[in-house]
Amino acid sequence: MTRHSTPPHRLATERVAVSLRTQRAAPQSTRRRWFAVAVLACAALTSCSGAPPNPNPLANVPLKVASVDLPRYMGRWYVIANIPYFAERDFVASRAEWVLREDGRIDDHFYGRKGGFDQPESHYQFLDSVLPGTGGGHWRVRLFWPIYVSQLTLYVDPDYRYTLLGYPDKSLGWVFSREPTMDDATYRLLLTRLEAMGYDTSRFRRVPQMPEQLGQPGFVTPGRED
Repeated sequence: MTRHSTPPHRLATERVAVSLRTQRAAPQSTRRRWFAVAVLACAALTSCSGAPPNPNPLANVPLKVASVDLPRYMGRWYVIANIPYFAERDFVASRAEWVLREDGRIDDHFYGRKGGFDQPESHYQFLDSVLPGTGGGHWRVRLFWPIYVSQLTLYVDPDYRYTLLGYPDKSLGWVFSREPTMDDATYRLLLTRLEAMGYDTSRFRRVPQMPEQLGQPGFVTPGRED
């Protein structure tokens, strides 16, 4: 009889999932820390062995950071699409809100409803630092001291309506918009930009921002893995 074992990256992810489920009744500060642990763990697992091979011929070409006008870049951004990963999986109506502090750092807020539109809104807060000499586009996101991850601004349109974010190894990526909806033509154009940067755009899934988007082609469904 052949004995099948769970792959190490899958087992580690499941352990994080169990740990996070035990935190649902915990105080907000504790839940925020566990959300950060999930982001870090899943980023590490994805970059190691959890992600499928990237078939894009430009997969190994380093990403270029886009320069941004930081004050103009601040404010509310809706998560239109991302490469699904554990920490944001099953969230709908998710958005980021960035606030520039007097010391030049950024208060980074994440909001979303985990499991459906009838669920209470969750809120997590992080602290970001802008790396000097990067034109404002390379941020170090502090999940909790002393743990940081790198977040790159890959593109922002001239009117600051849309932006693309990513990780240096292209394991994770996001499409953001100032509005909660985006027409298909604009979305395809932004995916084309990501593909030209070396992303495997087949991994991106749209995030429902309103109930009528649930079940639509290309959108994630809470509670179901694609």
